[in-house]
Amino acid sequence: MTTMPETRGMLAANKPLDGLTWLRVGGPADWLFQPADVDDLATFLRNLPDDVAVFPMGVGSNLIVRDGGLRAVVIRMGRGFNGIEVNGNRVRAGVGALDAHVARKAGQAGVDLTFLRTIPGAVGGAIRMNAGCYGTYVADVFVEATAVTRDGEIVTLTAEDLQFQYRQSQLPEGWVLVEAVFEGPMGDAEELATRMETQLAKRNATQPTKDRTAGSTFRNPAGFSSTGRADDVHDLKAWKLIDEAGMRGARVGGAMMSDMHANFMINTGGATAADLENLGEEVRKRVFQNSGIELEWEIKRVGEKIHKTTAE
Repeated sequence: MTTMPETRGMLAANKPLDGLTWLRVGGPADWLFQPADVDDLATFLRNLPDDVAVFPMGVGSNLIVRDGGLRAVVIRMGRGFNGIEVNGNRVRAGVGALDAHVARKAGQAGVDLTFLRTIPGAVGGAIRMNAGCYGTYVADVFVEATAVTRDGEIVTLTAEDLQFQYRQSQLPEGWVLVEAVFEGPMGDAEELATRMETQLAKRNATQPTKDRTAGSTFRNPAGFSSTGRADDVHDLKAWKLIDEAGMRGARVGGAMMSDMHANFMINTGGATAADLENLGEEVRKRVFQNSGIELEWEIKRVGEKIHKTTAE
């Protein structure tokens, strides 16, 4: 077995990941590392053998880990990376801070980052996915981020470095985001709080928030400008395409497309990663057959599949 660097954080071998994702599926990672702080992470990466792959992970809100697990060291950004500081209209947040917590703390200080309130997950994933809601995206409020490179160097990244696009950004392989700075418009704290409560009520009325999901399964097939903002040239909704293809409520094993919102995939209990991915691929196939539009996954799928033998 590969000799791993010493660390002040937690390092465990052959660690199951199903309990660390919102969909509760997936096999083990070769290693799971939870760094104590940025310096611990930098030292670990600097001394990590070059042939060991790195996979940064937040709260697992937008992730399917396949049943065969991950041949990598999964770096989980939790405690030590969830601080939030507000200074004027700028908000500095660790990548482990929940989007909802960032929105609330910013709002209490009169900074409008309300679009983050209903986005599942943490800051790191929001940056990687250029998360957005109600017409505002991370790219619109992003100032800079700090990352640790695969060689253990601590660097500052601009929006130009990350190349924000619709539901994606660019980050070199093995680099790990550790914090970000956002800048939002100022507003009245009470009005911002009321707006967020209204957004939550709307979400709870239209999305299966009490079920085991990973948020939207597929991206809306919309155009996108070079600045990272959506345009309305092709304002199609994935849920409507899924509905029109007759896939609302469709099932594979323990996986199901929600009856409440057709673009939400649910683990109804006992689903495997294969069930979820196979259902998603069947949805993509049916939508393409019905509309000629090829849906793109919004949920990130990683790891190895388990291939059954003929005898099985």
